[in-house]
Amino acid sequence: MRILVIEDETAIADFVQRGLQAEGYAVTVAGDGIEGEQRALHDDVDLVVLDVMLPGRDGLAVLGSIRRVKPELPVVMLSARATVDDRVAGLDGGATDYVTKPFSFDELAARVRAHLRRPRQRDATTLSAAGIELDLLGRTVRRDGVELRLSAREFDLLAYFLRHPDQALSRQQILSAVWGYDFDPGTNVVEVYIRYLRRKLELPGRPAPIDTLRSVGYRLTTRP
Repeated sequence: MRILVIEDETAIADFVQRGLQAEGYAVTVAGDGIEGEQRALHDDVDLVVLDVMLPGRDGLAVLGSIRRVKPELPVVMLSARATVDDRVAGLDGGATDYVTKPFSFDELAARVRAHLRRPRQRDATTLSAAGIELDLLGRTVRRDGVELRLSAREFDLLAYFLRHPDQALSRQQILSAVWGYDFDPGTNVVEVYIRYLRRKLELPGRPAPIDTLRSVGYRLTTRP
């Protein structure tokens, strides 16, 4: 099992990493919100331990990005913010669990074990629409039974569209969910990857189902 720890306090990060490694987990540490968000969205991890107060990008913002792209991924918040309102904000924001500092490692480890024991629903790891079938765990994509070869970013972009079929999605929404951090507002990275993705989704007699909505953004259309 692979665990990502996003924690900027070195002593705490090392303590949690050593303890979880002793439990038999493979542990990666990210020291700020931007790096942590990118690893959570693009690395193959089974659970995230996420601090709330992080440099670069706040933990709740990171949590929001994770939930948009990987709603099934267990996230245990770790924070010195211990009021009821703080815990409610974390849980309402999509956290699987909320542990306050100072904490007992034995309790944290028990919570991690409990969340990793819970089976994920198949419908949370397989997405489908418009003849497209995407396996989040196997990282495979098929359209009308034809296997497609996508880059990691193309895969994540398509997964985001499949989570929001027939919905208008703005460039900013796509940037935040798929790239996870703010680009220069003038960047054309979304347009470039939409073009790449359309080319790979096109089949004989079957155009790519991603529409451009002028002055709005894009939409994955499931209707013929």
